[in-house]
Amino acid sequence: MTAPKPSNPGVRRPVDLARRHGLSAQAVRNYERDGVLPPAERSPSGYRRFTEVHATALSAYLALIPGHGYAASGDIMRAVNRGDIDAALRTIDHSHELLQRDRDTLDAVEAAVAVLTGSPPQPQRRTAVPISVLAHRLGVRPATLRKWERAGILRPLRDAATGYRVYSADDVRDAELAHLLRRGGYRLDHIAGVLRRVREAGGAEPLAASLRQWRDQLTARGRALLTGAARLADHIETLDPPARGAFRIG
Repeated sequence: MTAPKPSNPGVRRPVDLARRHGLSAQAVRNYERDGVLPPAERSPSGYRRFTEVHATALSAYLALIPGHGYAASGDIMRAVNRGDIDAALRTIDHSHELLQRDRDTLDAVEAAVAVLTGSPPQPQRRTAVPISVLAHRLGVRPATLRKWERAGILRPLRDAATGYRVYSADDVRDAELAHLLRRGGYRLDHIAGVLRRVREAGGAEPLAASLRQWRDQLTARGRALLTGAARLADHIETLDPPARGAFRIG
């Protein structure tokens, strides 16, 4: 059985909200169940009655996702719905902090790549370093380096006498770049692919191209944060005056 079309033009059915965004009506019901949308009133027959507040809340939530991700976007909307403005703003601030951290990390990686691509090759070190020395240099545990090795990021040789791992100058370079990329949010499989291309090309130029793509992604994320903020502001304007005033500055 389908829900009857409401006679009140200000009332919307789940399907009315869903069609606007290419969603299913069940997805809209799930969002209300999960607290992403404010609680909906029910008709005497039990059907949900959504309003303009729900429509703007849904638009805000979907616009927040590209910049904040699903979990943080849900936290923001649930905080707004319960009137906890400080919690919503803290989550938004944290996403901006993460973006700035990633920008700083990218700047550091680009500086390292500039050195690798712009400087003449350095003489190869004759003495390789053990795993404990490299782990201390990076501030990670030896188990992390072994995990990177299993992922194909590092390829250390083994000491002929002891069988222990030893890391050449190229291995140290790869580990430093991998460490920076991990801090920037890259998955291990992506880092392994980047370093594989670096080795195949005999230099760091492929990494430079990857970093350009990374910067484009950060720019897109920054713009998504702006779009999400605008949609959230639109939603706030549909709330009661006390809730709107809590978002005003000055």
